[in-house]
Amino acid sequence: MPILTLLASPERADLTEAAVAELAAAWPLGRHRWLSPGVAVEAELALVPDDREEVWQRWQERGVDLAVQPDEARRKRVLLADMDSTMVQQECIDELAAHAGVGERVAAITARAMNGELDFVEALTERVALLRDLPTSVVDTVLAERITYTPGGLELVATMRAHGGYAALVSGGFTPFTEAVATTLGFDEHRANTLGVEGDRFAGTVVGPVVGRDAKVAALREITGRLGLTPDDAIAVGDGANDLGMLQLAGTGVALHAKPAVAAQVDVRVNHGDLTALLYLQGYAVEEFVRP
Repeated sequence: MPILTLLASPERADLTEAAVAELAAAWPLGRHRWLSPGVAVEAELALVPDDREEVWQRWQERGVDLAVQPDEARRKRVLLADMDSTMVQQECIDELAAHAGVGERVAAITARAMNGELDFVEALTERVALLRDLPTSVVDTVLAERITYTPGGLELVATMRAHGGYAALVSGGFTPFTEAVATTLGFDEHRANTLGVEGDRFAGTVVGPVVGRDAKVAALREITGRLGLTPDDAIAVGDGANDLGMLQLAGTGVALHAKPAVAAQVDVRVNHGDLTALLYLQGYAVEEFVRP
């Protein structure tokens, strides 16, 4: 039986019983269960409605995310997460570029690449070249002063791991950042691009194969296979065009505050909630959250 999940911003927490009743007047809802008062509620659906997209859009305008998914095997064994604008609220390369004096130029390229307007590898190569001669110590400054974590990340990783899950951070960004973010949030492993270094400065190059869209798909297959699982056993989250492959392959792919061109190609979209939305989508109630 399909499951409907309604999600509001935890900051507003303004979902009500009246909202559930309103939707039940249009859709064949069965029993419903509050996962977090005012924030998340799920209900059984007798069938998947034909007007799902139209209703989704109307509720979006009211600040509510709506997702319909099969109830079977919703709790996933693997979390595969993007980093930039997903687990953290910034694009790390843009923050490095700001220190190099080319912030606006790099940010414009990043935005186009994440929206699928540019080839990711070419865009990455062009942006990294602009970082040449930037001191490597800038990474520590950016981490300390410019990077903020997306709310709910600690709870998401800790709760899934406490229930036997495996968490992997797979980013088109750079290893100095994924190492720090993975350690802070408790990921089991991290993968990202390696920046070339000459002495104590960046060389303006990427070392080895680029971690882009295809590499993220390969990581999903390799990690689940290594654990004796399949991509259906994973929940993936990301926001950019280079995340689309893994979002579409995973059992549950979540476009989180995603670029419009990306969100249009993913069934489960979260625009108002934070990372705890991934737990609610799996049927976790707030009482089950692990808070490190």
